[in-house]
Amino acid sequence: MSQIISFSADKAFAEILEDLIINSGYQNRSRFLRDAALFFSDVQQRGELKDMKDDEVVEGNLIIYYQHGIESKILEIRHSHELDISSYNHSCLKHSHSCVDIMQALGTASNFRKIIKQLQNTPSIDKISFVSAPMRKDGCC
Repeated sequence: MSQIISFSADKAFAEILEDLIINSGYQNRSRFLRDAALFFSDVQQRGELKDMKDDEVVEGNLIIYYQHGIESKILEIRHSHELDISSYNHSCLKHSHSCVDIMQALGTASNFRKIIKQLQNTPSIDKISFVSAPMRKDGCC
């Protein structure tokens, strides 16, 4: 069941907020504020990956954009046991002429940082992103 939560803001902030909502692609202010609050809360509680304690257990998606020729490097990571890979997807992006691999993984912050650093120093890798899963005390799984 939904609960209404409201707050007051000055006119300048309200206009900036509306621009943020529109530019972010949200059509619903409540959903934008919900997602922003959850993201902010997660960062405040756990911090960014670069700031987490080495032994902090993290779960999320490692997203790797690259050019063909480095598949063996990605295969090494998938089978290294440094991360527990529960799901893996490969796609060819025709418009941007890139491949993208998405790994849903669980591991320590230290291991994620190590693998990201290795990939950043690998030729033919265009971009690496990590999106951590939000932490919940209970839920669907």
